[in-house]
Amino acid sequence: MRLGSMFSEILPLMMLFIGNSLYNIFVGAAASVLCTVIVLTIIWQKEHRVARFALFSVILSFCFTCAAIIFGESTFIKIQPTLFNGVFSFVLLGGWLRDHAMMKQFFGAQFTLTEDVWKILSLRWGIFFFVLAVSNEWAWRSLSDDGWVWFKTFIAAPATGLFMLAQLPITIRGTKAAKAEANR
Repeated sequence: MRLGSMFSEILPLMMLFIGNSLYNIFVGAAASVLCTVIVLTIIWQKEHRVARFALFSVILSFCFTCAAIIFGESTFIKIQPTLFNGVFSFVLLGGWLRDHAMMKQFFGAQFTLTEDVWKILSLRWGIFFFVLAVSNEWAWRSLSDDGWVWFKTFIAAPATGLFMLAQLPITIRGTKAAKAEANR
């Protein structure tokens, strides 16, 4: 995992937490979106590409943050992870059911893996995104704005990081197998 990639995930979350702590959830969400746009711009300038996954995420976040600010309703901010995770769960699991490795569509430029590993990762991440969507539904309906930000920062984000690390062994094996196939 590249250090820049890690910061591109952590910095916007930090901005959400800090903005919410100092002001409110609206400021935190706006700061998070602005930070994400800046990070993606830097990535674009360095690599001349941006992952579709990240682009979809920032567009969705921008739209829901704008709606929250315009209507003065924090629910728009808090439901965004449910929609994001729900859509990705549906896409990944739907593709998996049709024997398509949808993870490859999103991350094929970053990783070279065997088709079987892409399918396994699609299934695993599809289930994980479903769990995140259900968890977020519980959190935004049960917790205050501050409680939801805390949940997102200290429960959902670390769980995602741990899940990602848990996928590292199969990703490494898949990379080695793909290189071996290419050398044949």
